[in-house]
This record gives sequence, C-alpha cells and structure tokens, in this order.
Amino acid sequence: MVRKRKSGILLHPSSLPGPGGIGSFGEEAKRFVDFLHKSGQSLWQILPLGPTAYGNSPYSCYSAFAGNPLLINLEILQDEGDLLPEEAGEELNSERVDYGATEIYKMARLKEAAARFFMETPQKRKEEFWHFCDTTFWLHDYALFMALKEQFKEMSWKEWPDALANREPEALSSWSEKLGTAIGEQKYMQWQFFRQWKQLKTYANVLGISIVGDLPIFVAYDSADVWANPHLFHLDEKGVPIVVAGVPPDYFSKTGQLWGNPLYNWDKMAEQGYDWWIARLRNDLSLYDMVRIDHFRGFEAFWEVPMWEKTAINGRWVKGPGESLFHALRNALGSLPIIAEDLGIITAEVESLRDQFGFPGMKILQFAFGSGAENPYLPHNHVRSCVVYTGTHDNDTTAGWFHSLKAKEQKNVLAYFDRDGNDIVWQMVKCALASVADYAIIPMQDLLELPSSGRMNVPGVAGGNWSWRCPVDAFSGRLATKLARATELYGRLPD
Repeated sequence: MVRKRKSGILLHPSSLPGPGGIGSFGEEAKRFVDFLHKSGQSLWQILPLGPTAYGNSPYSCYSAFAGNPLLINLEILQDEGDLLPEEAGEELNSERVDYGATEIYKMARLKEAAARFFMETPQKRKEEFWHFCDTTFWLHDYALFMALKEQFKEMSWKEWPDALANREPEALSSWSEKLGTAIGEQKYMQWQFFRQWKQLKTYANVLGISIVGDLPIFVAYDSADVWANPHLFHLDEKGVPIVVAGVPPDYFSKTGQLWGNPLYNWDKMAEQGYDWWIARLRNDLSLYDMVRIDHFRGFEAFWEVPMWEKTAINGRWVKGPGESLFHALRNALGSLPIIAEDLGIITAEVESLRDQFGFPGMKILQFAFGSGAENPYLPHNHVRSCVVYTGTHDNDTTAGWFHSLKAKEQKNVLAYFDRDGNDIVWQMVKCALASVADYAIIPMQDLLELPSSGRMNVPGVAGGNWSWRCPVDAFSGRLATKLARATELYGRLPD
C-alpha cells in the first residue's frame, strides 16, 4: 500500500489548557487544531477517550464504548442553555489535572445540566437525544452500570447483590426504574460527549487533519463490558477471572508485568462471529480516522497467568485469534486503518500477522541507540510501513530521557547526529520527520522541549500519572512556523 508521507502530534485532550480543571472539547481544542493546521501537520494522535477508572488511566476504563464525561466542555453547555453561567463555580488549578477535585467539580455541573435539559429543553432537541439513546446499543447497560456504581459506593460489580451481579432480568428492570434519574444523567453525558467530540473531529477533518485514536486490547474487569458480557471472558461460575493478562519477565522486569485484565474467551467470540469486536471497532472508527491497537501482539499470542499468581512469572503463551479475527473485521467493516503497536517481545509470527493485513508498526527513537547498527529502531533501519515517534506516552520526554543517560550513552546518541547536545530534542524531532516511515508523530512535550516534569506516564508507578497539561502559551505562532519548516523540508506537508 502506497501512503503519502504525513506527520502529526501526540496530545491527549485532557492535556489541553483551559478552564474546568482538565482539557476539554472547547475552544482550546479548536485552537490546538488550528495550530496543527498552521504547522503543516495532518495527524492528531490521542489516547483512549473512555471513562477512566481507578488510577485515572485511559487504558483502564469502565467501558470500551463510552466516553469520559470529564472531557465535556462546560462552556458549550452554557451556550446551549443547559448550564447557567453562575453555575460554573470556582476555577480549578489549570497547571496539572487534580482528578479528585475535577471529578467532584465537573460531575456536579454535568448533573445540573442534565436536570435542566430534561426539564426545560425544547422537544426537537430532546428528539436528537432520544435518537442517540435508541441507536446506541451499549448505552443502557453502561448507564445502569455507572448508576449502580454510584449507588453502591463505587464497589466492583462483583460485590453488588447477587441478582444484579448475575444480571437477573427482574433485578435489572427493577433497578433501572429505581435509578431512572441517575441513568438519565449518564445517558445525557454520553450524548453530550459524542456530540462535542464529533463536532471537534469534523472541525479537524475540514482542515485536513485526521484523528488517530487508541484501542487497548484488553478491558478492565470492573467494567460494563465484563458485567454485561461475562460469557465472552474466562470467568468461573462465580464471575471471578480464572486467568488474567500480563507480559512475561524481560530485561525491564524480573517478574514480568501482571496487568490483571480478564482474558477473552476467543472460542466463544469466534462462535458469535466476533460480533463484540466488530461492534467495538465500528464504534472506534466512528470516533477516529485511524486506530492504534495497543499490545497488538496479543492477537497472535498472549501471556496467560493463573488468577492466584502474585507475579507474571508463572504464565504461558496462548495462541490468540490471529488472522480469523481480522478477516471478520475486514469483511464487516471494509478497509482497516489500523496502526499495530508492535513493541516488546515480537516474534516472526506477530510480524507476519501485522504485515498480512498491511498494518504499519511503530518505531521509537528513544529505543534506537546503544545496541549496534542493526537495531530496528535506528532511522537507517526503518521501513516505509511504520510510524516513527521520538517517544510515546509511556516514555520520558526526549529532554528528560537524554539527560538521564550516562555520559557514554549520550556520546552514542550525539555521534549519530555528529552534533553537540544543545539542541538534541529538535535533532530527534527532525530525525523522526526525515525517516522513510510513512508517518511521524511527535509528543507535544518534545516540541516544547520539556524536561521530565512534562512526562505523561511512568509505567509501574501508581500515582501522579496522566495529569500533565500544556502551558497556555504552548500553541504559539513561532513554534508553528518552526515545525512547518521542518515538515516541509522532509516532505510531509499536506497537499
């Protein structure tokens, strides 16, 4: 497949500047899209948009289909008459996301907006809302799940009364009626989330900018997905996972990583024609123009760990659905604009599956130096069908990474560029843009040359992640011009 060379920026909406304690889909998001356009970029990559669970990670959500209400812009709700200006409340800290304070602040306003919508909004606008409810198959299960979470003080669904945990029809009907107001609030939030996001996506698409979304392969146990579809996961008769996901021991961890996500019952999914996965990807492709699949190698083979294990050491590789899943997806959805996250322990079988369907893989420049000229991440070893990054959301910023290296390691990096280290960040940015890779994507933190304090996530560290936000002056004309010149130099400007 011949692709036009493109480049873009990695920036999650939660990191946008602006009021409300967290980035949102309002004017600051449009200002960032304008910055992408002025700087010659044609891709905006984001992290998963789902409603985050414990730890605030977008890779651990209460639903694989729903959106995070915290990203809804309150000013738009005011413009539409659902929220009064005086209900906006006190301003929150805008330098980093305080998730606890932000959730209390925004959820209260969103509930107020929902109440006014149901009481006062014109009938025609309500018809749009009801159409959304009638055509969104996962919505009631999710809204009931979240209402029950609130009712039972955030306890896992497994700790709810047995009749609810087991989804007995009479209990579902009774509680749906009892929690009608809370369910309506949740449905209103999802309606607004999808309306606002799709308006923003349209704004970007008109300017020639495609959205690159992110799809985690696994889902959280405490999610509407598992609660509503227990037969699609390896659970025992009590609803407890039998085996869980992780990765085996490697250079970075002697005990591996025990993620704890329930594993799919791929045989049952195959019997049902992979309907759940088709619905999931169809939903994502309505939100994004391309989708990066996290932990792609798990479709070829995944690391299965017994539930009772304390580490990931005593696991085993189990064959995944492989090509049968992607044939089903392609037959149902047509072309699959997928990026395969192929980092970590990658075998020839994983590469074959990736290449069979023409999915570009990933190259990370921070992984490139210090292990010989054959390192596949070194720019001279790149192939066209890939996406090159200076780093991802899991990496340190490039400035932080370089300054953390030992002197000998720094020399290895500088030798590649035949330069001193004064402008190492932009040398790496230009190196990514110069690559033969079809796509080059740069984290916003690297364009701003930020130190480690700008890092988005430190894997394995529980607190403080996902809270970085852009400075209010980040999207400057000077930076746009600098990036546009480099983008033009390396042939990545849009037509």
